Amino acid sequence: MTLLTSVCFLQDLMDNRLGGTNMSGSSTPSALGISSGFAGLDLAPLTVLGVVFWALLGGDFRRRVGAALMGAGVACSMGCTVGHGLYALSAASAIELRQRVSNSQQRVADDLRKANEDNVQLRRSMLDLSNQMEALRNEVAIVRGQNEGLAHGMAEMQRSQTDTEQSAGERNVESTMVLVDGQRFVVGPAEKHEFEAALSTLREGDIAQAQDGLVAFLNHYPQSRYKPSALFWLGSVQYALQNYLDAEVNFRALVTAEPSHLRAPDALLSVADCQVELMNVKAARRTLQDVVEAYPESEAADVAEERLTKLQ
Repeated sequence: MTLLTSVCFLQDLMDNRLGGTNMSGSSTPSALGISSGFAGLDLAPLTVLGVVFWALLGGDFRRRVGAALMGAGVACSMGCTVGHGLYALSAASAIELRQRVSNSQQRVADDLRKANEDNVQLRRSMLDLSNQMEALRNEVAIVRGQNEGLAHGMAEMQRSQTDTEQSAGERNVESTMVLVDGQRFVVGPAEKHEFEAALSTLREGDIAQAQDGLVAFLNHYPQSRYKPSALFWLGSVQYALQNYLDAEVNFRALVTAEPSHLRAPDALLSVADCQVELMNVKAARRTLQDVVEAYPESEAADVAEERLTKLQ
């Protein structure tokens, strides 16, 4: 009890000597939690010496301790600042991540839209291809009909040639009576020979040579009674040579000059065939309708009606 009282006295003396004011705000052992009951404890000598040391160095020591604690507080404050900075950085990273996800979703949406557009275009292309294939089948059917018509025309030409040969007895030295495509007329020997030579070349299968012969004949005899027949066969060989423009001109010239000629219905039907080959389907439909209306009783009219149904 006497030792504790002495310690407290010494501490008070030191505080009074340093200015009478305790800078640390707690100068007595009671302020440190030491009560009067502490005197009843059996303290070891080292404990007593520690208390004496604390009392003797109290003011300055406590200031150092306070400074250390303030430094720890500043460190904690800096830690909070760094923590806030890290939080802000994390928030910025999250925003950037969301932006990247949004951009990726937009690219996926754009790719999907592009794929849908390509799919629509592909379906349109397939439909166009189907239409082209159907048109090609129609053209094949038309060509087949044209070949049949050409074969029929060859048969007619052979019959005409037979009729011409049968009428050879009616010839004289200066002129000859002939029967060609249902028409009888008188021609000179040279004119008859040149026309028959061109037809003979055609019968032999030399189409190019037959074309040259028929063109030469029409140039030599522009007013010949053979002209309608020559125009028909010239148009036929030109069609076979795929010269559709000239073939159409010659077929139409026959129909215009001799609309009642035996070959006129077939010539008008051949005009429609040339128009189909030239991809002028609309004009071909009109021409086929003209065949039906102008020559309703002809075989060409029946063929025209059949082809009209295929060109619908």
